[in-house]
Amino acid sequence: MTTGTKMSFKDFFASSPVILGEGAVIERLRRSDDIQLDEYLVNAALIYQEKGRSALEFICRQYLEIGQRYNLPLLLSTPTWRAGRDRIEAAGLAGRDLNGDNFRFLAKLRDSYGDYARQVAICGLMSCRGDAYNPAEAMDAAAATGFHAWQADALAASGVDFLLASTLPALSEAIGLARAQAATGLPYMISFVVRPEGTLLDGTPLNEAISSIDAAITPRPLAYLINCTHASIFRSALLHGSNSSAPVRERVVGLLANTASLSPEELDASAELVEEAPETFGRSVVALHRELGMKILGGCCGTDERHIERLAHELSDNRQKAMGLS
Repeated sequence: MTTGTKMSFKDFFASSPVILGEGAVIERLRRSDDIQLDEYLVNAALIYQEKGRSALEFICRQYLEIGQRYNLPLLLSTPTWRAGRDRIEAAGLAGRDLNGDNFRFLAKLRDSYGDYARQVAICGLMSCRGDAYNPAEAMDAAAATGFHAWQADALAASGVDFLLASTLPALSEAIGLARAQAATGLPYMISFVVRPEGTLLDGTPLNEAISSIDAAITPRPLAYLINCTHASIFRSALLHGSNSSAPVRERVVGLLANTASLSPEELDASAELVEEAPETFGRSVVALHRELGMKILGGCCGTDERHIERLAHELSDNRQKAMGLS
């Protein structure tokens, strides 16, 4: 949170009944005719270009203004999903503090919102080295620890509130990522892509994946998320009779949801954007808060400010009803 506040992210997380997540960023930029994403860094280098920086700021401010309008705690992610050292070097930016610069860009935006800035947490975003939809490309745990430690350390040094490794398809690399994040001393979360059968993309049951990481890493993740997954698929996975469990539903605390109920393979092969109406998205995602107690709820593929606005509206209504105000 902002400079001057004494609340740690752990306290922020524990004290917030619900936290609004941002919507899609990379996908929205990719659909813009004016923006060229880097083949190595995707959107991480846009802060060094006037047009790219303005486009990033526009999208981030939309999500900040929605959170402020509904007075909801908000989670923002640094644009560093693909900002490991090897990619930074391949993009010709070796020597630049790309991870730190992206955090400072986002922190400056957050701090421009006055008192509301205290309700905004910024995570240092990481992911797997290879294709997030292809578990065959996942690193083994030992190699992943060494590979991801550099970025985890860079993000931690920048001042992020916590670390998030997202869109993970396989247990092996998730273990290495978790170990690298844990070594920084910051709170961290792990976020998987899941199938309706309650497994990761590599076939590992959710209950096995979470229990394995929790047992292997000290300190263990603060919690787990699911992302790049439709609300209906998420619900099916979390309620699966054998591959999920009550402990899984306790450790998984939220969803950054797609608008398309497609498999990762179908979504990756889709030539056109597949989306659902913001009203449908908002209702289905907020239902996970009521039914399963999910705390962090936001958007991923297919979402934009309309979907996050509707989700915030539904969450605000739900909060008012819970307090007996409507």
